[in-house]
Amino acid sequence: MDQEQILTRITAMVDDERALRDALASGKIDSATEQERLGQLERDLDQCWDLLRQRRAKSEFGENPDDARVRPSSQVEGYQG
Repeated sequence: MDQEQILTRITAMVDDERALRDALASGKIDSATEQERLGQLERDLDQCWDLLRQRRAKSEFGENPDDARVRPSSQVEGYQG
C-alpha cells in the first residue's frame, strides 16, 4: 500500500467512525455494537498510522518505503506520538 492508499483508507475509516456514532445517536445500533465496531476501527487506524510513519521514516533515511510492513495491532496499539 502506498502513502495515498493509506491516507485514503484512513479517511474512509474516520468516515466509518462518524457513521457509527450517528447510527448510535439515531438508535439504529446499540452501544455494545458501536463499541465493538469502534474498537476494531481504532485498531485498524493504529495500524494504518503506524504503516504511514514507517513509510515516511524509510523515505527520510533513504530506504525503500515499500519495505514497510503492517505490524500486528497488539504491537502498535497504545503508541503515543
